[in-house]
Amino acid sequence: MNLGYIDRFAKSLIREAGHKIRISFYSQIDVESKAEANDLVTNIDKEVERFFIERIRENFPEHKIFGEEGFGDRIETLDGVVWLLDPIDGTMNFVHQKRNFAISLGIYQDGVGMLGYIYDVMADDFYHAVKGEGAYFNDERLPLLEVTPLEQAVIGINASWVVPNRRVEHEPLIELVAKCRGTRSYGSAAIELAYVASGRIDAYVSMRLAPWDIAGGMVIAQEVGAVTTNLRGETPHLLGTDTFIVARPGLHDDMLRHYIRLK
Repeated sequence: MNLGYIDRFAKSLIREAGHKIRISFYSQIDVESKAEANDLVTNIDKEVERFFIERIRENFPEHKIFGEEGFGDRIETLDGVVWLLDPIDGTMNFVHQKRNFAISLGIYQDGVGMLGYIYDVMADDFYHAVKGEGAYFNDERLPLLEVTPLEQAVIGINASWVVPNRRVEHEPLIELVAKCRGTRSYGSAAIELAYVASGRIDAYVSMRLAPWDIAGGMVIAQEVGAVTTNLRGETPHLLGTDTFIVARPGLHDDMLRHYIRLK
């Protein structure tokens, strides 16, 4: 696996896809709902995923593609090289705000994240990493994350997880929110992962994410020392949905041990 060549190809592809998304605002955007009314998909999500798949298959026919919109391969294992793609992570933001969404891409070999990319399309902010070579924000190398106590931490969390729900005990999360310095919610798991990696926030928690939401961001975050697990402290499940936490070292264990309890 020639990481340098694939890295250059992936960056070029992401930049081209970002341009396609930006100019899409001058055309008709058709919005549909998936299984849930607030889980949106647009014709642009679908067109961008097809664009990626066509180009990847043309250049790397032996690679597999696991995309959110279902135009890639049927993935039952992570054997070989697998591209995990979300063409627009934060579709609701794309539809309503015209910003705060990202292209998220992780390239894995036999289940190990080798390359990770998050492109904040409208801000033109590019987060990327090659396993073992550090993580970058545009052209600047990101420093290793330092330990931050909960009392000084800003945590990314959706307010829906702090009210009664079927996936987690919400009372400890209320205590967590009360004890930390502050909370934020950006509506894009990829952007929140990028913000943890770059030190803009200190942790991010979700009770339900898909592989393409986190695959690229995990590679980036791990290169700066962030800890990424599900809420059982295990490696996140990348063949289906799972809970997820990414945080600075030390803070991750504190949050998991004291404040997050699965039902």
